[in-house]
Amino acid sequence: MKENETGRTQVFAARKILTMNPDRPEATHVAVRDGKILAVGAEADMAPWADAERVATFRDKVLMPGLVEGHCHLMEGAMWDAVYVGYFDRRNPDGKLWRGLRTLDQVIDRLASAASQLEDPDAPLLAWGFDPILFGGSRLSVRELDRVSASRPIVVLHASVHLMNVNSAMLALAGIDEDTDIDGVHKDADGQPTGELQEFAAMFPVHRVIGSGLSLAAAEKPEAIWKFGRVAQLAGVTTATDLVNDLSPLGLATLHEVTTEASYPLRIVPAFAPQRSPEGGAGRVQTAMASATDKLRFGAVKFIVDGSIQGFTARLRAPGYVGGKPNGLWLIPPGQLLEVFTPFHLAGLQLHIHTNGDEATEVVLDIIETLLIQHPRADHRHTLQHCQLADTAQLERAARLGMCINFFSNHLYYWGDAHASQTVGPERAARMNPAGSARRLGIPFAIHSDAPITPLNPLFTAWCAVQRQTATGRVLGEDERLSVADALHAITLGAAHTLKMEHMIGSIEPGKLADFAVLEEDPGAVAPERLKDVRVWGTVLGGRIFQAPAR
Repeated sequence: MKENETGRTQVFAARKILTMNPDRPEATHVAVRDGKILAVGAEADMAPWADAERVATFRDKVLMPGLVEGHCHLMEGAMWDAVYVGYFDRRNPDGKLWRGLRTLDQVIDRLASAASQLEDPDAPLLAWGFDPILFGGSRLSVRELDRVSASRPIVVLHASVHLMNVNSAMLALAGIDEDTDIDGVHKDADGQPTGELQEFAAMFPVHRVIGSGLSLAAAEKPEAIWKFGRVAQLAGVTTATDLVNDLSPLGLATLHEVTTEASYPLRIVPAFAPQRSPEGGAGRVQTAMASATDKLRFGAVKFIVDGSIQGFTARLRAPGYVGGKPNGLWLIPPGQLLEVFTPFHLAGLQLHIHTNGDEATEVVLDIIETLLIQHPRADHRHTLQHCQLADTAQLERAARLGMCINFFSNHLYYWGDAHASQTVGPERAARMNPAGSARRLGIPFAIHSDAPITPLNPLFTAWCAVQRQTATGRVLGEDERLSVADALHAITLGAAHTLKMEHMIGSIEPGKLADFAVLEEDPGAVAPERLKDVRVWGTVLGGRIFQAPAR
């Protein structure tokens, strides 16, 4: 495959180019040199570059800006070292399809089969992707996991990554028993741990035992970074976040080592997570920023305020959860938010704040308003991540405060039915991830997958925002649907804006990086219900062509 080289000009011709630039929304040719775009237009507009090499590889393809995933995790590249036990079909980075499991017995059988293949009898069995709410509320416990093995430690991370189940051997290794007093350690009526651990404080003793296995800290694993890049490239993504990163010396060194390889197909935006590694604070981010490259961009800071709606650990306003379940957990106590946000705000850094429940969103809006009164700052672009249950008043307030929002549109498909029946009821489920309202209010917004929580595939995410269909075909909140054009904007320029990178990526126009998604069809021309089925041929990153392998 030809690729752009320093000092060499190339002109790529395509059947159509969707530029996402309103001044010139469509084109057929784009000139590239030194990894950047020189010109976009028709063949006649390429006349000033008559001596440029003509590249016809995409003559029958459609180009659009490289897709931007504004909320995902390098963990997507590391999870496949563990056993997948999710409800939905899932494809690994090598293209292998893992069938979803529909009963608890199937989960137990897959775990038992995986355990039988481990040579070391003491090696822990790690699995991921389970979610009890998709099994009608049937939950794993020590009893079920001990059927697989009572001697081998077993850890099953939930799809949300906010909960896990462990067996008795793992409880013993982690030192969790009836006397353990940690929020989120679930206990039965007799006060004995059931093996379900809710949120990071409760899971920490297990992570301490198993190390980097099933950890959000994947930046220290070269193979995980390579697999993450492959997953992204297969989906047409050229820029993706790692929205929980320790910025550890080893992690930074590994990221630099891998991404400087010319064959690495992705730009990564690691976001510092002070809740995991508070040492160094804002200065730690600024030091990383000084080492930024074209493929590594720093400056984002991630805070997680509440938990998971389907895990019943998100913080909800009245009337709370359907069925009267207790409210969720604060991962940062509200009284501490102003103190922990302020140093990063004063340093000019951008906050990305996880709020799933509407009570968490309300509390964060209060804090941001206070923060901006005390320390005004133009164009801060602090971003609410997920923000799934925000109502109109909260969205209007976010707009007044100059905030961005990144909605979890994939959630509608994977958990919409469960939310309507088990967590928040049909009325609130119908207004989850209200991207249509954000569009009407002029709020800068993106939509995301939160991979590995759901598969990294922005065209599928766009389909979710356009159709708002659950896995059973139920439409939730028709008024909140996006047009195809708005959904494509959200996975390109919209996401780039939430990362403060719209001057570099997100559209195909002169001066920007030559990053393209190469598609077999025009996503703006297919029927909206087919948007998720548009095939990705490959990507172009800085003028270098990366063809996706055939599946």
